[in-house]
Formats: sequence, structure tokens, C-alpha cells
Amino acid sequence: MATFRELLQAAKGRVRETDPAGAEALLAEGHLLLDVREPDEYEQGAIPGSIHIPRGNLESGIENRVTDRDQPIVVMCAGGVRSAFAADTLGQLGYTDVISMDGGFNRWKDEGRNWSAPRTLAPDQRNRYQRHLSLPEVGEEGQLKLLDAKVLLLGAGGLGSPAALYLTAAGVGTIGIIDMDVVDESNLQRQILHNMDRVGDRKVDSAKKTLTALNPDVNVVTYDTRLGADNIMDIIAGYDVIVDGADNFPSRYLLNDASVKLGIPVVHGSIFRFEGQVTVFDPKNGPTYRDMLPEPPPAEFAPSCAEAGVLGVLPGIVGSIQALEAIKLILGLGRGLSGRLVAFDAMDMTFREYRLQKDPTLQVTWENRDLIEIQELDGLCMPRVSEPPPG
Repeated sequence: MATFRELLQAAKGRVRETDPAGAEALLAEGHLLLDVREPDEYEQGAIPGSIHIPRGNLESGIENRVTDRDQPIVVMCAGGVRSAFAADTLGQLGYTDVISMDGGFNRWKDEGRNWSAPRTLAPDQRNRYQRHLSLPEVGEEGQLKLLDAKVLLLGAGGLGSPAALYLTAAGVGTIGIIDMDVVDESNLQRQILHNMDRVGDRKVDSAKKTLTALNPDVNVVTYDTRLGADNIMDIIAGYDVIVDGADNFPSRYLLNDASVKLGIPVVHGSIFRFEGQVTVFDPKNGPTYRDMLPEPPPAEFAPSCAEAGVLGVLPGIVGSIQALEAIKLILGLGRGLSGRLVAFDAMDMTFREYRLQKDPTLQVTWENRDLIEIQELDGLCMPRVSEPPPG
């Protein structure tokens, strides 16, 4: 049987090694730094830009974190022992260009090279978000992005309720909610943020009580006001994503113009009887609400939920999809719904997808953002764009 020293010597004989100076030069040339130390070691100091996968999780975690097996990699541990074994393992997994850093992080730090104490999750946060941390596509880095993110919800009603609950549970650090209504008993069939004890309370206050009880990590900012041209720019500025649960056309068009002017993506949702729709309006990269609906339909073709009714569970489905799309935008995950509209029919249990295109004649665009005028919209919800200066 081989001894540990013999196994280490054999591994070092199969891999390439470099010292910290050589590793630093390789990183400057585009090599990826893989840190295989344990979490408690990593928390005490790390090299900026490194990917952290503890040695014990390497075989199960590397393929999802580094999908290109030809990506040049420098592997680092504390002193160069675990990194040699890790580099040997990566070679067996098919990674073609792997180098172990002899001397590891300890020598790197002793030689005065750049390092910092990384921001990490607290122990209680690791426990709360452990299912996220198990996903290589999210991990600790992604969870920290969620905690740093700011999402604004228009409405604490049918769509805002499930969206707010799932965004809060996911650990989105700041949740803004704008709503000027009070909780009514008729809301409780679908607006799951509220309950019988809060009938008559302001909706934003009821929402904040529910969300802060669900996750104390989340800062819930409330706006108990009507959204208008006089306040929308101040309210939405600074948010990363807006989840639109508005139930009237003037608010949707006003939000469109303000979000285009500021370049903030909007996750749009709408519901009617047994049907729902979800899409993402990304003003910098795709079509917007005015591209999809240049002007509102006649009132007789677009009755409100109060007039036409809505199946109580329907907003739960649509609002949950809105929360999912918001999280994907924050994390940069997957294929989003920008340029695509998903329509859900609860009666037939079908999802259909429709393509959305930019209108080349539309003036309310990110490119024209400096010319967009934010104003109260008339009955036709027509936009106001100022003339560009001469010359």
C-alpha cells in the first residue's frame, strides 16, 4: 500500500506546478484561479476573482462551474498539497490545461501579493439559503447578488403577493412595494400577503408585516401613494428590476416611459378570468410595453378583474413566474422572456409563446431616453417625446 507521501509525490509527478509569481502572470494572461481550500480558510482571505470549490466537492462541483475543459486553470490551496491532488483529479476529468500553485495562498500572502477578506454569508444565512448554495448556477456568489439586489413591485395585490413572497424567501435584499389601497375582504381570495386580521389596514403595511416575518434579511420599503408623473422617477430610480402588477393602462404606460428613460427592466404580468400573460421588457436590449401595445384597447374589450372576475389561483401562477424572471435577471441565468410573451390558459392548462418585436417607428426608446418627457397621460396614453436640439 502506498503512503500519503508516495501518493503526493506521484500526483506532483503527473501535474505541472508554478510558484505564486508564475501564477500571478498566468492569471494576468487569462487563467482561471480555482481555490480548493475549506470554507473557513476561504473566509479568512482569498485572491480576488477566484472561484471557490472546496476540495471535497471538487469532482461534483467543477463541471457546472467550469464547463469549458480547455479553460486554463491555476489551482490553489493553502500550501500546495491539496492543489496538487486537485490538479491531478481535474486532469482525469478531462481538463487539459491545469497548473498547481506550489506554496499556495500562504506563500502568496507572505510575498505581499494582492488578497482580501471575501464577503461571505453568515452561518444562519448559509442554513436559510442552503438549497440555493447547492445549485452551482447560484452558489454563495449568486446569493450575495440576490442580497444586494433591489426589486420594486407595483402593487401588493394578486400578482404582487406571490411575487413578493418568493422574492423575499429567495433573499432579495431590498423589496419596494407601491400601493395606495387598503385590505378588503374581497382581496383575500387571491392576495395572499394579507389576512382577515388586516382588513382595513393599508396594503403596504400588511405586506411589510408578512414579508419581514418571512425573512429578516430583507429590507421592505413601502410607498403608500398613487404612482404618478410627479413621483415615479424618484420612486423607481435605484431599483434593479421592476415587477409590474398594475391593473390599469395609464399606470402601465407611465411605468414604461419612466423605465425606458432609466433603463430598468420590467417583468410584466397581467391576468383576466382564467388567462395570464408574462413577459420581460428590457429597454436596453429588447421590445417594451409600447412595442407590444402601442395604444390601449377600448374599455369594453379590457374590463377589470372586478368586472370580469379572476380565478383566485391564477395570479399565484403568473406572479410566481414574474418572481422567477426577476431572479434570473439579477443572476444573469438562463434564457429570459425579453422579446417573448408567455400566455397561460388555466382552463386548457396550456402555455403558448408569442414573439415580440421592436417597432422601428417608436420614439420612446432607450436611445432617445434624454428626449422622453414623463407626464400624466391622457385617455389614449400617448407618449410625449421632445424634439432633439438642432444640429
